[in-house]
Amino acid sequence: MRVMKANPWIIWMLLVLFVSIRTYAQSIERWLSIPLKKQMFQAMPALSWEALSSSNSEDIEINPKDLDQTIDGFGYTLTGGSAHLIQSLATPIKKELLLELFGKSNNRLGLSIIRISIGASDLDEKVFSYNDLGPGETDLTLSRFSLEEDKKALIPLLKEILKINPEIKILATPWSPPVWMKDNHSSQGGQLLPKYYRVYARYFLKYIQEMKKQGITIYAVTPQNEPLHPGNNPSLYMPAEEQLIFIRDHLGPTFKNKGIKTKIICFDHNCDHPDYPIHILNDPKASQYIDGSAFHLYNGDISALAQVRTKHPNKNLYFTEQWTGAKGEFAGDFMWHIKNVVIGAMNQGSKTALEWNLANNRQLGPHTPGGCTECLGALTISDQIERNVAYYILAQASRFIPANSQRIKLKQVPGLAYVAVKRPDNKISLLVQNENKESKQLSIKYLHKAVKLDLPASSVSTFIFKL
Repeated sequence: MRVMKANPWIIWMLLVLFVSIRTYAQSIERWLSIPLKKQMFQAMPALSWEALSSSNSEDIEINPKDLDQTIDGFGYTLTGGSAHLIQSLATPIKKELLLELFGKSNNRLGLSIIRISIGASDLDEKVFSYNDLGPGETDLTLSRFSLEEDKKALIPLLKEILKINPEIKILATPWSPPVWMKDNHSSQGGQLLPKYYRVYARYFLKYIQEMKKQGITIYAVTPQNEPLHPGNNPSLYMPAEEQLIFIRDHLGPTFKNKGIKTKIICFDHNCDHPDYPIHILNDPKASQYIDGSAFHLYNGDISALAQVRTKHPNKNLYFTEQWTGAKGEFAGDFMWHIKNVVIGAMNQGSKTALEWNLANNRQLGPHTPGGCTECLGALTISDQIERNVAYYILAQASRFIPANSQRIKLKQVPGLAYVAVKRPDNKISLLVQNENKESKQLSIKYLHKAVKLDLPASSVSTFIFKL
């Protein structure tokens, strides 16, 4: 019996034909937002791939093997004030709201990271730490350390969120140490006294251990929120050299000696001072304890993240805060934040994009005396729940880019902003912003196929397709 040998050329052609049929049959899902019209997340007719006929300079080629940083995700700061407002809701309403924010299915937001304050932030109704003492008192053993203030609303709410998403990451940062550790003995401004560096490191340790007893794992900490802004209440002035010494000689060794896996992230302030984290990371003894650096964008340019990454490519980047103001304009704020906080931060290497406070009341509170009086939460909670611009900013990304996605490196076409990720389910999410007053076209190439994307003026689109 004669055995016929398979022709390799025919096998290759059949394989290409099979892949092509399967690929072109796949559709591209699309959601469109036009903020000027407040038409958000409209499901649009699916698009189809076509055979690639030509190529030009404005084609974007997606190579899912050309990957960059892993995305931890998107979220808000769950301030103490936000927690109290959400806890005040009727149980069925609260349950549905938490599912909407932290659930992963049925078009829920799928938020995957939360930022909380260690002690009070300026969006708590009062200033407190976990070790408040009388005038002239000290507590070097932290025997009077207590989470009681957080047990009123924040900790119970975190437990409910963890039931919905047990994998959610929790980032914690202080606005101020206990005032007895500071040179001005005030919650506002001042500096941490060097003689209390060691006990303050144990304050962080105690916080992580006590939260763990509550069933809450702290994924990462930063030593200080906005260390170059001592005018808030509470706040602390902590220049780069002081933060370096605190991490290198106290916080880092304390975590290492006690087996604490919580990440230490330095800086946590504006993009106009990339020199701050670079100075700290340049010290090899401090750098060994540091996972990366965190940024806000009230000053500077988002490209500062890349400056730090160029100097220290083995360290992670995090974008951890940007507010929306009560006097802002919906469409303008939405487009600016999508360009800078979401697309911009990811393209500069950030693992996260976080907006500021999750919720406020109609009076833009609660807040401390001297705290922010114009911060507009993602939600306004009163007799009903209003969804504000920060809700839609992150929803445009968090619904479609789950945690553990990886950014795909793309060349950038002038006049458009976009970012693509490979998701854990082996799909590609592509987020594209057209800031122009006229519509634009963008051609996307993948393997031997292409699709022309029509981008309406002043719009943001999300496209999803399977590899």
